[in-house]
Amino acid sequence: MQLQLDEVDSPFGALLVVSDEEGALRALTFRDCEAMSRSLAARFKAHRVRRSPRANEHARRLRAYLAGDLRAFDDAKLRAEGTEFQRSVWSALRRIPHGSTATYAEIAAAIGRPRAARAVGAANHANPIAIAIPCHRVIGSNGTLVGYAGGLERKRQILEHERKWSTAIVAHSA
Repeated sequence: MQLQLDEVDSPFGALLVVSDEEGALRALTFRDCEAMSRSLAARFKAHRVRRSPRANEHARRLRAYLAGDLRAFDDAKLRAEGTEFQRSVWSALRRIPHGSTATYAEIAAAIGRPRAARAVGAANHANPIAIAIPCHRVIGSNGTLVGYAGGLERKRQILEHERKWSTAIVAHSA
């Protein structure tokens, strides 16, 4: 399989966008996050990855998201490799409303595994598609920011970005 790599600058740091030949988003990760970069390299080591000479659809979606269109990834074709449990967690994450948060326990309950909050945390950490699969929207049971591979300051910035623009979504929908 041939994969396309794009890089998009953002207020949160440069992001790497990987899509496949069928147009599905396979990875979205922060370039400067060592753990995420190692995971990306391991995940796609058997595939041919090339730098894109022009922005792909998902790089355009990311730029739209950064400009305030929080719905930019809502209908995106995503292909995140993971276990059935991980995919169920990632699906639940996509149902957290823009500008909102949920706890690990709430996600565990949403997928019918109320005692699996720690496993939800592990699945969240394994998420290969940051922002589009909004693992940044998951917080600790006491309301604090916890557990973001890109760093808690970055998580705070992304949540602030979404809160700012989510009011525009509500106003536009009314």
